[in-house]
Amino acid sequence: MVEKAFGISKAGNAKSKAPGEARSESQGYKVVKSNDLIQKSRFSLSLQEQKIILYLISRIKPEDLELKEHDFEILDFCRVCGLDGDNGANYKYIKQTLKELRDKSIWVEVDDNTEATLAWIDKVTMAKRGGTVKIKLDDMMKPYLVQLKERFTQFELFYTLAMKSQYSIRLYELLKSYEHRSGQSFAVDELKKKMNAENYDRFNNFKRKVLDIALREINELSDINVAYALAKEGRRYAKIKFSVTMKKNMDERLRAWRQIEAKLGGSK
Repeated sequence: MVEKAFGISKAGNAKSKAPGEARSESQGYKVVKSNDLIQKSRFSLSLQEQKIILYLISRIKPEDLELKEHDFEILDFCRVCGLDGDNGANYKYIKQTLKELRDKSIWVEVDDNTEATLAWIDKVTMAKRGGTVKIKLDDMMKPYLVQLKERFTQFELFYTLAMKSQYSIRLYELLKSYEHRSGQSFAVDELKKKMNAENYDRFNNFKRKVLDIALREINELSDINVAYALAKEGRRYAKIKFSVTMKKNMDERLRAWRQIEAKLGGSK
């Protein structure tokens, strides 16, 4: 199903896979990030941009010592962005999307008094003819992605592929990083900042358009179950406490896998 969502072509294997085979293969794509990159960062990426970054990170191998350049077909990125891969006009859209991603950065808290801005991508090289693109993550990301020995979070890319909200992916990785604690509390304003959702001034809108949608997708499509409780200070909601539990029951995981495959199978 990674092939379905990202259009990853594999030489010599044009035959379509059965759902079980696709699921088994896609589970080999692991996203591994330093907890600091997840918990102490803020960034603004669209749903498609997040999926591209997560896919690039999933290409990093445990034995890699450096961040490497990767080659892709432009058709892959058309499918990532939900575009018609047979429409030549979408080449310009993909080019613009990758340029915008190349120009974006992420803020990471270094210590209590310092933040650093890092680029996601070092360079993007696109062939004018031939339909290929080369992408390399920025070397400043290396301490957060390569040869991680402690304080890191790992999850399967597969669990993010069918999510439709940019907030779902961000909240999933954030809560996944606290899974070992069985949950985490946040000030509401702090959580909005981490999720790039500060434009939702009214809490009811934040709850309805961000939290509830994200929790529904996480519970339906991932390997964890999440719930939350709210706490007030005066008349306003000030804190939110999440509980996080792993889906240890195989029936629950199979249900999530089937939901993902059904959603990906219906995407074009």
